[in-house]
Amino acid sequence: MRAFFMFYTDIMNDVDKVKSPCIRQCCLDEQDVCLGCGRSLQEILDWTKVTETERAAVLVRAQSRKKQRNQMLEPKFK
Repeated sequence: MRAFFMFYTDIMNDVDKVKSPCIRQCCLDEQDVCLGCGRSLQEILDWTKVTETERAAVLVRAQSRKKQRNQMLEPKFK
C-alpha cells in the first residue's frame, strides 16, 4: 500500500488533481487498450467522470499494462 501511496502522490499536480496520462499517441490495440498511455478505451471515455482516487487507480493499471506489453515485446536471449 505504501508503494501505491508514493506513486499516487507522484502523479498529483499542485492543485491535487490527477493528470491525464495521454501522450497524444492514441492507437488502440486489439483489446481496445491505447498503445500510448495504456488505458482501456472505457477508461479513456470515463476519465472526466471518475473520482481522483479512481483516476489514480486507472494510472496504476495503465502503467502495469504498458510494462507487461513491453516485457512481451522484449527479445528473449538465452
